Amino acid sequence: MFSKLERKIAFRYLGAKKRGFGSVISWVSLIGITLGVATLIVVMSVMGGFHDTLLGRIIGMNGHVVVYHQDGAISDFDFLIDKMKQNKVVAENVVGIVPIAEGQVMATANGNNTGAMVRGIRMSDLAEKTKTGTRIYGKDLSAITDGELVAGASLTRALRVGMGDNISLVSANGATPTPFGSMPRIMSYPVKSSFFMGMYEYDSGYIFMPLETAQKYLNIPNSVTHIDLFLKNPEDTTDVAKALGTLLPDGFVVRDWRDLNRGFVGALQVESNVMFLILLLIVIVAAFNIVSSLVMLVKDKNKDIAVLRTFGVSRKSMMKIFVLSGTSIGVIGAFFGSILGVIIAIYIEPIRQFFQWVTGRDLFPAELYYLSELPSKLVWSDVLGIALIAVALAFLATLYPAWKAANTDPVEVLRNE
Repeated sequence: MFSKLERKIAFRYLGAKKRGFGSVISWVSLIGITLGVATLIVVMSVMGGFHDTLLGRIIGMNGHVVVYHQDGAISDFDFLIDKMKQNKVVAENVVGIVPIAEGQVMATANGNNTGAMVRGIRMSDLAEKTKTGTRIYGKDLSAITDGELVAGASLTRALRVGMGDNISLVSANGATPTPFGSMPRIMSYPVKSSFFMGMYEYDSGYIFMPLETAQKYLNIPNSVTHIDLFLKNPEDTTDVAKALGTLLPDGFVVRDWRDLNRGFVGALQVESNVMFLILLLIVIVAAFNIVSSLVMLVKDKNKDIAVLRTFGVSRKSMMKIFVLSGTSIGVIGAFFGSILGVIIAIYIEPIRQFFQWVTGRDLFPAELYYLSELPSKLVWSDVLGIALIAVALAFLATLYPAWKAANTDPVEVLRNE
């Protein structure tokens, strides 16, 4: 593609201290591309980590497809679950069906109180859902019995309760009618286990109890509030949702995880796209610096270009020389930027902890970002794509200066010397 003469002249110009690689503008271009590529890789990795971690944990604790009833409680839920399992589409795609009894409460202990979500679930199902990525403290989940609680670790700290201490739950569901009006249902239960998922929303706001206990407390005997279905492939919910819509009687509502988290998923996608476009401007600005550097190089080397043209170097070869010279800056910047970005993306959490230790400030508050650690997902195709975009922008930046060099009239230049 490039002859030996073209490569030799291009790299000689690139190494020229006055206008080539040694010039301040060329160094600014190189550093700009390096930092732009590295920043893009780190930000896209962190955004990808946020997306997968948050959705994974949200979907992990909630069904991929959820069945509700428009009247609230679902009675005869075991019969419905058996009916779902007999459906061919459901049987082929679903790996688990979990009945849930859920309600909002006020949790109080030791003079402290906080809002929480009580979720009644069979302990065997809870143990299955918390096998990976969740730390359990206290009593084993399989040993939790009727009348015992499993609370989030952050919630137990907020209420200052330990294993065996009681938490009082106050709920408007199933309120007791009195001559003075309805009184909220207040019950006290011992905390026998706590869990840490690493997601602040759950760790600070969820209390699990055996399904029978929740049914009694929420005053929905032999009923549940919804049924969660877990699929082999969470992305493929359409067929199962359609099958359930046909299978279930009137009054039932079927929704998938995208519907339930539509605003959240959309916000993550928009934020990721906007951040990519904003940070791409760093690389674009660096590419414009390449234009300035090469234009000045062409002006400085006008006499050399005229002499080369006189000796028979074609316009095409002159253009290729300056394209190679400028694109090399983009290639070098993209290479070092990719290495830097990959290293930071891999070690982003230790880096965050180091700066947090240096500054003495919480740089990633869990209550704001819903996660206890800064996530990162390095996608090599994204790394390659970002590097190629940087090289492509550098190449485009060379076209005008190279065209100008190729159209230099040797007669005019040498006549004025």
